[in-house]
Amino acid sequence: MKTIDVRKPNSFDARDLASCQPVFNQVLLEGGVERGSEEADRIAAILVKLYREGVHDPAQLALLVRSARGLFETTRH
Repeated sequence: MKTIDVRKPNSFDARDLASCQPVFNQVLLEGGVERGSEEADRIAAILVKLYREGVHDPAQLALLVRSARGLFETTRH
């Protein structure tokens, strides 16, 4: 059974932000999403959640965020 240490908060520091920022910028640009929009806020929230859950590969993060927001077709013709 997995336990969670409640004494140690799941922080998100400047290094984490530096890792996520390029992915965020890329997803916004490719999706035609305006920075500061509600959609951009949703993308940021998903990105941070995934990063905190252990997804740190930029390509994987971008793929999962795009998929979660429906920013590209998941099947190619």
